[in-house]
Amino acid sequence: MNPVETVLAFIDRINQRDPDKLAQLMTEDHVFIDSLGQAVRGREQMRAGWRGYYAFCPDYWVSCEKICSDGNVVAVFGSAGGTIAANGKLPPENKWRIPAAWLAVVENGLVKEWRVYADNKPVYEIMGRSRI
Repeated sequence: MNPVETVLAFIDRINQRDPDKLAQLMTEDHVFIDSLGQAVRGREQMRAGWRGYYAFCPDYWVSCEKICSDGNVVAVFGSAGGTIAANGKLPPENKWRIPAAWLAVVENGLVKEWRVYADNKPVYEIMGRSRI
């Protein structure tokens, strides 16, 4: 797969919400950097991180509207959304959608770095209301 195909497959696996399948597309030294600049390093740490995130937001999704690449660096522009779980349920008032961008570094057909750019204010507001 070329870098764009790798990133599109990575997004597809994010949307499948299967951390094990997602981890198959990460390098062992994978780095995830969230929108606040906090980094999580290592495939296994991110496998656990995605499991936790899918428990928090079971219907999380990512959409790709525009994709650009420069060698092994791929930029994605689109949206992300889902519903923040509360007591095992997905209340309609906890649904969110935000514009977002991602920057990926691909190495040997795997995602080495996945960086998120998004304003998570709507998510924080839901968390505050729900006391999560």
